[in-house]
Amino acid sequence: MSLFKARDWWSVTLGEGEEFDRGCLCVGDVDNGSSGYDKIVVGSYMGLLRIYTPHPSKPGGTLQPEEQLLEVQLKDPIIQVEVGKFVSCSDLLHLAVLHPKKISLYSVAATAGNVEHGVQYQLRLVYEHNLQRIACNMTYGPFGGVTGHHSICIQSMDGMLMFFEQESYSFGRFLPGFLLPGPLAYCARTDTFITVSSSRQVECYKYQTLAVATDADTRQESEQQKIGSGKRLLADWTLIIGEQALEICIPTCLKDNGQVRFVKKLEYNPSCFLPYASVSEGTVNSLVGNHNNMLLVYQDVTLKWAAQLSHVPVAVRVANFQDLKGAVVMLSSEGHLHCVYMGTDPSLFQAPKVEAREINYEEMDLEMKELQKVIRETTKTQDILPKADKEDDLTITPSVSDTMDPISVLELFGLSCIVALCFVMLIKIKSRLAVRNPKLTVCVQPPLAVSQEQFVLDSMDPGSSSTVVFSAFLKQEYPPAELGGDVAFSYSTPTGVPRVAQCQFSLPLRLVCYPSSPSKNANYKLTIDTNKPPVNLLEVFPDFVEKSEDEIVNALGFQLIAGSRVTLLASKTSQRYRIQCEAFEDLWLVTKELVRRFEKQFAKQGVKDFRCSFTGPIPLQEYFEMVDRHFELRLNADRYQNLLSERAVQFRAIQRRLLTRFKDKTPAPLQNLDTLMEGTYRQVIALADAAEENRTALCQAFTRLRSATHLIILLTRLWQGLGKEQTTILEATLLPLLQDTPQLGWEESVDAAISHLLRTCLSRSSKDQALNLSNSQLSMPKDTSKLKKHITLLCDRIGKGGRLSLSAESNAQVPIVMPGRRLTFSI
Repeated sequence: MSLFKARDWWSVTLGEGEEFDRGCLCVGDVDNGSSGYDKIVVGSYMGLLRIYTPHPSKPGGTLQPEEQLLEVQLKDPIIQVEVGKFVSCSDLLHLAVLHPKKISLYSVAATAGNVEHGVQYQLRLVYEHNLQRIACNMTYGPFGGVTGHHSICIQSMDGMLMFFEQESYSFGRFLPGFLLPGPLAYCARTDTFITVSSSRQVECYKYQTLAVATDADTRQESEQQKIGSGKRLLADWTLIIGEQALEICIPTCLKDNGQVRFVKKLEYNPSCFLPYASVSEGTVNSLVGNHNNMLLVYQDVTLKWAAQLSHVPVAVRVANFQDLKGAVVMLSSEGHLHCVYMGTDPSLFQAPKVEAREINYEEMDLEMKELQKVIRETTKTQDILPKADKEDDLTITPSVSDTMDPISVLELFGLSCIVALCFVMLIKIKSRLAVRNPKLTVCVQPPLAVSQEQFVLDSMDPGSSSTVVFSAFLKQEYPPAELGGDVAFSYSTPTGVPRVAQCQFSLPLRLVCYPSSPSKNANYKLTIDTNKPPVNLLEVFPDFVEKSEDEIVNALGFQLIAGSRVTLLASKTSQRYRIQCEAFEDLWLVTKELVRRFEKQFAKQGVKDFRCSFTGPIPLQEYFEMVDRHFELRLNADRYQNLLSERAVQFRAIQRRLLTRFKDKTPAPLQNLDTLMEGTYRQVIALADAAEENRTALCQAFTRLRSATHLIILLTRLWQGLGKEQTTILEATLLPLLQDTPQLGWEESVDAAISHLLRTCLSRSSKDQALNLSNSQLSMPKDTSKLKKHITLLCDRIGKGGRLSLSAESNAQVPIVMPGRRLTFSI
């Protein structure tokens, strides 16, 4: 038995399906009995009112019939119950029950019985007040310093405080700046009301200030008080706490003037709170319940005791009963009512003796060796993710239909595309184990799009499979940088462990272009060399060759749907192939497809030494034109943002001037402020439209820049014969982002990555390697001259034999033989 556990003294479960909150519990001598002991009063949202007087025969006992004094079904839900002196000309305690639209005052009277049934209790209505507004909570006390009687203050859902003095309604006041109701408490020592507003600040209002403020029946009248006659309602003091308050109790951790006495940062989510009398002078003891089924006792900020509970309490009180003084009464939201104490009852449980047995050291040594072997095999690799089994638990197989699906994308999505054609994708998922809550997500980069991005599938049994079908199409009128996408499949194992499986798929070139006649002239040309005899283009691009009587095709035309025409020419005598086009970035897709199909065709023929090459030089000047165009649009976006901010500030200033003129009691001429406001508004709209157009152009320019960057990477790989690892590093250097953001752009990211390579694996000497990169935050540069210089230097170092690597061993100096002389570079 745990020592830190609340001891059940008395408990009962209140009904079934009822709901309770922190205002549904109070304790007090509600029947004004001669003994003066407390009774428990509980109200529920179902309108049931119950009164109990616990006196169990033994600790932890269940409810006895004589312990329930009263149970009454009221017509309306019960929001809060309180016990106090609410009736004039009477010093007896009465029960106040708050309903959404009224407050009722009852007396609990006992009638002595003449038979064995004993005393009977009756609930008698003394008076009630119908409310014009929906109530939220209430507080009571000797408002204004009156002794011997209690007044009631009710807070409505729209922020009005309604004051009742016994049988009569006194006045009502709206709280300034009100949005949502918060907890409300009354401090009799200072005659003030304390609440927490939706601004997350504690506000204190004196009763005298509330009483002399101008009365208001509606919130509109309360707002008119600010510009008319009468006294405004101002808080005596405020304190920003930065969090929404759960409950306010007196005394608090604040002084009377709002200064903080102490603050305790809780590491859990509290559910209820109650301060109680402390034996130490100058300290405050508090009971705090949390959603971890714990009841904690604090003395100021020091934790004194922690007890485990069986339910989450939403209300806690301290009561004195006949057999137990200082019992903790708790109520849960489901209706579990407990009276507990936090004593230290001794545990009578004794652990049985364990039979002694001899230890077999040989078996222990064998078991230890097996465990050490498993540990060594596990720690051989330092991979964060576990390695997959030889036979994967789940396989994802993407496939593309051979023919285009001529669905009307224009009708489905309202697009203005040149050709509305798409390809149908099939994603087949096969599982070897049970799969729970599977979800599949498809991602493609614009201007490509898919008919559906997310799929919620049914759970799969072991050995089952599922197929997902969607369509991919060209959504906008510019060519994409990549003809591919990613598929992510998230699921949970039967034990609840989340898993994610990923795969990539490639879309056909026919999605973005169609066959056309070759063009003889072009502004941009590239020549790709191979080490094998010329290949008939009819065999390489059978899907782009129209029916012809010629058996050998040496020229092909590719018309991009949202771009220019690309021409592919094959030499009849040499092993060269030329790609030419009117736009530099449009060369990328056809060049990539040509190299890919060459490698695939010769691999099928069993040729292992096939190689494509590019003799150079790398077309950097054409590439820099794309960089400058993209950077210019980024500068324009920054200018539009600044101009839009200036015009918005001007627009708000004019609005304030006009509002001041309209509020003035003596009308004054507008002095053309309305004309200036209209002109400023038109400028704001024009700048917003221009900024939106620039954003669209920037998105297209970034896609074209990515296409040109892919082409530069491919030409560099063919130029120097870079391996897969070096190509991956070069791609990560020149393509660090999938999209531009105002905080981080392509230029500064690429410049930082290239600078790192030039100072590490591509450095000329150990002095360059010792230089550390600055830790300053990346920001948009003033121009692209430095970036162009670094890109040129990167290509020059790679052209002279530099090797891209992220490992430390690559920094050793290796001899590199260049034509005509011998040089040594540090790579």
